[in-house]
Amino acid sequence: MSKVNQMTTEELQKALEENKSLKIIDVREDEEVAQGMIPTATHIPLGQIPDAAGSLNPDDEYVMVCRSGKRSQNASEYLQSKGIKKVHNLDGGMLDWKGEVVL
Repeated sequence: MSKVNQMTTEELQKALEENKSLKIIDVREDEEVAQGMIPTATHIPLGQIPDAAGSLNPDDEYVMVCRSGKRSQNASEYLQSKGIKKVHNLDGGMLDWKGEVVL
């Protein structure tokens, strides 16, 4: 399996400012997401990723997000194993995110 690309929070912020067509998926639990999510992110808890994987477009580019980057790394590896090639893990997760959040 190929290594998952890491994306820094700064790189994600820049990509959002440039309106890059990234799909952000937040894999945290409901109570974590209630504290704020990156604008445009879709919430799919980690446990639901296997069920959701089939509905994701393999041609889209995804950024997986969690609190620190560990769960999203697992989700990224799983999606890659299911044929989704353009997956990035947000290195440092929401702990490192300095940008806007929506509740």
